[in-house]
Amino acid sequence: MRMITKIARQKNNPERYNIYLNEEYAFPVDEAILIQFGLTKGKVLDEFEIQEIAYEDEIRKAFNKGLNFLSYQMRSEHEVKKKLLALEFGEAVVLEAIQKLKTYGFINDENYSKALLDTKKATMKKGPRAIRQDLIKKGIDKNLQDEVLATYSFEEQLNLASQLADKIVRSENKKTPTQVKAKIQDYLLRKGYAFSIVEEVLNQIELGQDEDNWQQLLDVQGEKVWKKYVSKYTGYELKMKIKQALYQKGFPIEVIDRFIEEKENEE
Repeated sequence: MRMITKIARQKNNPERYNIYLNEEYAFPVDEAILIQFGLTKGKVLDEFEIQEIAYEDEIRKAFNKGLNFLSYQMRSEHEVKKKLLALEFGEAVVLEAIQKLKTYGFINDENYSKALLDTKKATMKKGPRAIRQDLIKKGIDKNLQDEVLATYSFEEQLNLASQLADKIVRSENKKTPTQVKAKIQDYLLRKGYAFSIVEEVLNQIELGQDEDNWQQLLDVQGEKVWKKYVSKYTGYELKMKIKQALYQKGFPIEVIDRFIEEKENEE
């Protein structure tokens, strides 16, 4: 049995105190632990109580570290646990600290997941599949993932995907409608949208080219294709190679035939 003979506030950390037993320094404690155990001068402690105080103080330190980590931005339970373990707190201590953080509402994976969903939609216009990957990385339970993503309606997905598609249409004026649609499809799939959404977006987009636009496209893409094959092929074989290449790029047959005729006349 040992008696508390002195309690001194730490100079560099006023929320922590140094405890002296039998006139000798014994251990430090957080102010909350001081109150929790009613530590006052003259109190007698046995070895079991001293160990219990030390354990609770370790939990309090982990709690404070977690609270500081959460002060910068919202975090998932998985992120906080990973951080505290990296700071070399024991597994049991970390679990106790996290439970306290959850009890006080500092950790709430449901609120965190909803906020992440809203952020990814607003800032990056991500689709559900991409957002699910973000939730998985944050250690969110699958059932909670399903619950949160179920609030992402088809109409909202279609609206955001259409905005992304419109941006591509405006920026890709030197490509054929087929090329533009292919780029939209690839981009939206990479953004995490389901093919049903992508298909609906493509069905709603109207892309057309007048004669002048087709000519401008041929001046760039047609010339590149011609230069690629004219040194390797001649006659019928050259025509077929040119037709195949330009058709795959989305040029109409009549436009391709006119282009080939013009090139042959130039020759």
